[in-house]
Amino acid sequence: QVQLVESGGGLVQAGGSLKLSCVASGNGFSNFYMGWYRQALGKQRELVGTIVNSGTTRYADSVKGRFTISRDNAKNTMYLQMNSLKSEDTAVYYCNALDQFTRILYWGQGTQVTVSS
Repeated sequence: QVQLVESGGGLVQAGGSLKLSCVASGNGFSNFYMGWYRQALGKQRELVGTIVNSGTTRYADSVKGRFTISRDNAKNTMYLQMNSLKSEDTAVYYCNALDQFTRILYWGQGTQVTVSS
């Protein structure tokens, strides 16, 4: 069983930065396709970006050039560096992990990011 725990959320002013972390328990992290999602109040959960085990990343258009996803397989951790934050980035941020062999999808509990304008 894999558990994902996000941290690093908080309150930041517009234009500021935050770095989120997602730590996975258990084995096999290097085999996981990882992703960050977010859900604003009253809206559907949306994709922020993904990173596969090779390190290749993809981003939603709304965050391209501002957000960077990285991973450290030795630490079982994925990161989301968020720069030039906007009020519309306010949401609960979730990480997920897809085990490419078992195809089981895991989710974290989320961390709140609030950007004040």
